Amino acid sequence: MGDLMALCEENYGRLRRLAPGLPGRRGDARSLGLDGMALYLEIMEQSRYTSLLRLTHFFPHDDGEEHRCPLADPDALLRAYHDARQVEVLDLRQTALPLHNHYRSPALEAKWRANLFLAKWMAHCIRLGHHFPQPQPDTSHEDLSCGYNKARVAGTD
Repeated sequence: MGDLMALCEENYGRLRRLAPGLPGRRGDARSLGLDGMALYLEIMEQSRYTSLLRLTHFFPHDDGEEHRCPLADPDALLRAYHDARQVEVLDLRQTALPLHNHYRSPALEAKWRANLFLAKWMAHCIRLGHHFPQPQPDTSHEDLSCGYNKARVAGTD
């Protein structure tokens, strides 16, 4: 359990490198990496000690069909605990590594694998130069979620 807690602390540090000022952030942000790939951050809830957020890449579907929303992969729903300086993976959807396509199990091994994947993914994003600058007042209200997140959050409580 101690190793998992240490990994959650390391992930909090990585998340803070990607998104400085996380406790005060609101709304959506986009970062363009050195490889031209966009990384998206959506702050879904903000409280004094926690942030609920989504971190994802969006890809076009390659099935030849038209889709309203792009494919989110990896797609992580995270809760950051600012007082404990830890990040908890609430939901993880990804197809890159053979751990699980959909993270739902509370088992310790599944939590370890999901957090290890998050650690490697965030380290990769940092190496590619991803960074969400300090937030500025935004009046555009662009919705990057396609309504996808709100349903996922409802099932986490």
